[in-house]
Amino acid sequence: MILIVGGCGDSKEDSKEVNSTKHRNILTIGFDESFAPMGFRDENGEIVGFDIDLAKETAKRMGAEVEFRPIAWDKKEEEITSGNIDMIWNGLDIIDDYKKFMIFSKPYMDNRQILLVNAGNIHRIYSLSDLEGKVVGAQAGSNAETYIRENEDLKNSFAVFRTFRDLNEGFETLRKEQFYVIVIDEIAARYEMSKHPGDFEIIEATVGPSTEFGIGFRKNDTELRDKVQKEFDSVVADGTAKQISMKWFQSDLIKLKKHH
Repeated sequence: MILIVGGCGDSKEDSKEVNSTKHRNILTIGFDESFAPMGFRDENGEIVGFDIDLAKETAKRMGAEVEFRPIAWDKKEEEITSGNIDMIWNGLDIIDDYKKFMIFSKPYMDNRQILLVNAGNIHRIYSLSDLEGKVVGAQAGSNAETYIRENEDLKNSFAVFRTFRDLNEGFETLRKEQFYVIVIDEIAARYEMSKHPGDFEIIEATVGPSTEFGIGFRKNDTELRDKVQKEFDSVVADGTAKQISMKWFQSDLIKLKKHH
């Protein structure tokens, strides 16, 4: 992995020059290293995933090198506005909260938040109304946390609402029954269930509005956004993105083709 060290200028303008991708041929991509299957570390510590493969292929077509930089998911704003990363490409929901400090690519995949419980569902959770009096968890900085905190009546109906740092922590806490249920991206939940069959089950209750995944860039970095979009479009158009989706999901979940 390439370590990039940027100097600090005396003014904001200098800082922008240092951090501008135009002046170097490396794309620094922020990701949550536990968000399987979008971007994560495998058992050998290698950075892998669906979005990782898409990003690598897109960067190759741009003639750019790529560095994947792990970030805390609840520190997205600081990471991207500081110039520490150029973009976030890792199952990032396109939501209004993020539009305050990011611009986005075209959406390329659908997403929704669902309920995940331990196999057997001993607490008999079947819908949002069943969360009353329950211990509920969500990842810090996730769309699920945002939705729950914005809906006070829902949150106040829980016995306890707690956040976890990353998905691995969330899964382990649920296994230990310190949560009765976690609110999580369906894609991440299904992937975990495929790796550990018999541990969990999904409750088909959509929490909040369905969303779409996109690539996030600094607010004014339209030039980089457009360059990445152009090459990503070609990855979709020639079927490479479909192949990557089949590899990870055994299904073509790319929706960008609908925009052509």
